Amino acid sequence: MNYKQTIDYLYSQLPMFSRIGSAAYKKDLHNTLALCEALGKPQQQFKSIHIAGTNGKGSTSHMLAAMLQEAGYKTGLYTSPHIRDFGERIKVNGEMIEEDFVIHFTEKTMAIQEQVRPSFFELTVAMAFDYFTQQQVDVAVIETGLGGRLDSTNVISPVLSIITNIGYDHMNILGNTLEEIAFEKAGIIKPNTPVLIGETHPSTTGVFLEKATQCEADISFAENVFSIVQTDGLPSMLTVEITDQKTGEKKMLETDLLGSYQIKNIRTAIAARKLLKDLGFPIAEAAMFSSLSRVKQLTGLMGRWELIKEKPTLIFDVAHNEAGVNVVLEQLQANYPRCNWHFVLGFVNDKSLEKILSLFPASATYYFTNAHIPRALPYENLMQQAAAFHLAGKGYDDVNTAIRAALASAEEADVIMVCGSFFIIAETQPGTY
Repeated sequence: MNYKQTIDYLYSQLPMFSRIGSAAYKKDLHNTLALCEALGKPQQQFKSIHIAGTNGKGSTSHMLAAMLQEAGYKTGLYTSPHIRDFGERIKVNGEMIEEDFVIHFTEKTMAIQEQVRPSFFELTVAMAFDYFTQQQVDVAVIETGLGGRLDSTNVISPVLSIITNIGYDHMNILGNTLEEIAFEKAGIIKPNTPVLIGETHPSTTGVFLEKATQCEADISFAENVFSIVQTDGLPSMLTVEITDQKTGEKKMLETDLLGSYQIKNIRTAIAARKLLKDLGFPIAEAAMFSSLSRVKQLTGLMGRWELIKEKPTLIFDVAHNEAGVNVVLEQLQANYPRCNWHFVLGFVNDKSLEKILSLFPASATYYFTNAHIPRALPYENLMQQAAAFHLAGKGYDDVNTAIRAALASAEEADVIMVCGSFFIIAETQPGTY
């Protein structure tokens, strides 16, 4: 097989959550362990940092990888889902996995695939671990897919576990309360392994404390390590002031990640840096400042308050759940309070949308669309649900057609936000607008 044929095989032959939803989710670690056993237990051959959370885990993973890379460590990075290219999931020092490795790995695991019948995610996790082992990385930053306790990535023994935050998402799998969701995320806490919590919440703090006590794991809360406030933002950099809670020392920091919601992720990442010093991975302050100012350049992160063009302003964001959409709307209000807003929206079909749709303003103009995957919610259905919240607009079967319609009707001072799903952003064609 060539690379395209291999990717087509992975997409079409293996159960894939992003395409078919919960039917692809395996509620145990058996398949991943079996794959890793056949590969010689690659998950035990490199040091790792494990990151879970409802929102922010992808951004935090990229920030930490950028810092480690800038500090001189050969750094692996595993994240999901990808936006434009499969290789985005598996990187070493910001470079996507070699195509030949993807081909050879897929071919060499055909026999074990026949026995195990892994999901797409299970196989790609094993692929990442095998690649990081072959590349002899110093450390790999591993983002969970869903949850944590039963997530396929949860076969590693990290030097540090991080849980960014807890919110409502994937309730059909993880539970209907914050406590239930926190329990699943807390599954990445390991015996005698420090854990860092990015955001605290009255409903979830006790869950994390109990799990950490059971595991005899030192637990830290990022807000007790640093406080952080935004001092400036847009169009090209976000500037924050960080205060060391222990010493009171204040410093200014810039990042190329523009979303104001990144403030809490920055706090988590720099609190993790402080812990990593005692775990064998010191990161000089100069490397921290340099790397955070160019996370996108170092790691290739996309889809987080991604400014595509101006006059009118066009922004892409992968916000897809209640908490994520809420912070996007808060930033629109803060940065563009007197502008007309246009929303290009598309969601998946297994997400409860009542709370999400209730957040959007009826005064905005809407362009309803859908991705071209089986799991996508047809735009006609989205229009019907949105009408109950007085959100009016037209429907489009292609996100790019919807964006062009928004650009055609928007004034120069208006703002167009494209959000609702990773898979909507994945089908955009930024260079064509």
